[in-house]
Amino acid sequence: MEVVGESILTAALEVLFGKLDSSDLLKFARQEEVFAELEGWKRELRVINEVLDEAEEKQITKLSVQEWVGDLRDLAYDMEDVLDEFSTELLRRRLMSDRADQVASTSKVRSIIPTCLTGFNPVGEVKFNIEMGSKIKAISGRLEEISRRKAELGLKGLEKFTSGAAASTWQRPPSTSLIREPVHGRDEDKKVIIGMLLKDEGGESNFGVIPIVGIGGMGKTTLAQFIYRDEEIVKHFEPRLWVCVSDESDVEKLTKTVLNAVSPDEIRDGDDFNQVQLKLSENLSGKKFFLVLDDVWNIKSYEQWSQLRVPLKSGARGSKVVLTTRDNNVASLMRGDNYHHLLRPLSHDDCWSLFVEHAFESKNVDDYPILKSIGEKIVEKCNGLPLAAKVVGGLLRSKLQVEAWKRVLDSNIWNNREYGIMPILRLSYRYLSPHQKRCFAYCALFPKGYEFEQRQLIMLWMAEGFICYTKKGNRQIEDLGVDYFDELLSRCFFQPSNNDKLRFVMHDLINDLAQDVAIEMCFKLENIDEIPKSIHHLSFIRGPFDN
Repeated sequence: MEVVGESILTAALEVLFGKLDSSDLLKFARQEEVFAELEGWKRELRVINEVLDEAEEKQITKLSVQEWVGDLRDLAYDMEDVLDEFSTELLRRRLMSDRADQVASTSKVRSIIPTCLTGFNPVGEVKFNIEMGSKIKAISGRLEEISRRKAELGLKGLEKFTSGAAASTWQRPPSTSLIREPVHGRDEDKKVIIGMLLKDEGGESNFGVIPIVGIGGMGKTTLAQFIYRDEEIVKHFEPRLWVCVSDESDVEKLTKTVLNAVSPDEIRDGDDFNQVQLKLSENLSGKKFFLVLDDVWNIKSYEQWSQLRVPLKSGARGSKVVLTTRDNNVASLMRGDNYHHLLRPLSHDDCWSLFVEHAFESKNVDDYPILKSIGEKIVEKCNGLPLAAKVVGGLLRSKLQVEAWKRVLDSNIWNNREYGIMPILRLSYRYLSPHQKRCFAYCALFPKGYEFEQRQLIMLWMAEGFICYTKKGNRQIEDLGVDYFDELLSRCFFQPSNNDKLRFVMHDLINDLAQDVAIEMCFKLENIDEIPKSIHHLSFIRGPFDN
């Protein structure tokens, strides 16, 4: 069952609320006598918004809910189109009024100015009012129907949905310092990072921070485990500590977790934050520690990091912290300079070795030449992502039927929610703001490997109205677009092109993620004649023989 793009709908409603709260639009609505209707839209949408999380979870197993979510999505986009028409008409009338004032100010006899020059067009405005009234009435009817069906489907919101979305949303399992398998293709990365770890540097804090940055599934945790178990590291540091941070942002809880890793006997239920920090500081005092903070997401402010690192300063000079994160902004905050160890995709040979390890177990791959040929093509689709090679290899483990391998090669497994690739990539998407989610989903229009410029993409976002702009100070809408772009770049949704420093590209599986979240919203015209009716954005990449 295909699932309507999750969270895109939430983002679409956020955009609608912003438009419906526009003071200029509401003033024009009063003038056109449709204010009550738009206020009614807002009330109904706020009620519906309260059940979206529940609906997006239930649609996975219930076709009726999936259809309801799809109809709501289409209605939201149609509402946005109508509001955009309304805003356009408001802007047109303002421009014509300004032009008329300019013409009138240059003439002492306004009465003889032709109507065509003043911009006053009563026939056109009456026609607009009739057409707009008809559209608003139709949408109000559809919204009423959506609300009625919501009640019939039993959607009541998260307060009564205690075992739903929050309980079953995929969560990344906690990591440990144990390495479960051989590591492929990371010897050079390991060498570089260990070289930095063994340098006796610490500055004022006595400890240094080394961030490992990369998209989900690139092997950041595996590399950290690889380093953590290295003999040189074991001899050089004492104690060595491993903390899986994930989305935890509470500094007190994180401090307790680190203390528990150093000395579990020190933890007391009644200890306050001050006592926990003092105990951690005492336990690290004078010791050259090595701390891994794995999968850091939510250390977003300097104040958080400042509080967390206070007890770490008591360690001996040369202590080190390694953090793994998908977010360059988090890395910059905790490192304090621009050095990030950016993890690159594996080479084809290393990716192939990882795939063979999981797909063939102890068998000799050369004994299966047909499977080897198909496997090489499968590995090409992994595009150097270790997680993809591991998951697909595990799926084919001990399966020696050629047809089974061909099915995987030709399938859309990369987008399948049952396997570990897309859920891990989705975690990055989950942390974007609603407007950033729409901007990212729009990139589903790009074919794989397509290189784009920053300004080109920002202009497209502006044209579509995806940038939520409120005029503050001297900042322009383009500046906010740059912020959106930089945020997506920092979270590894985009990466610099290897061919042109001024261009950017998406990893193939990040492109698949965009396709997944923008399902039925964005469509690439690639030798397919039938275009779904629900499509709102369409792209066509012209080939060398197209006129």
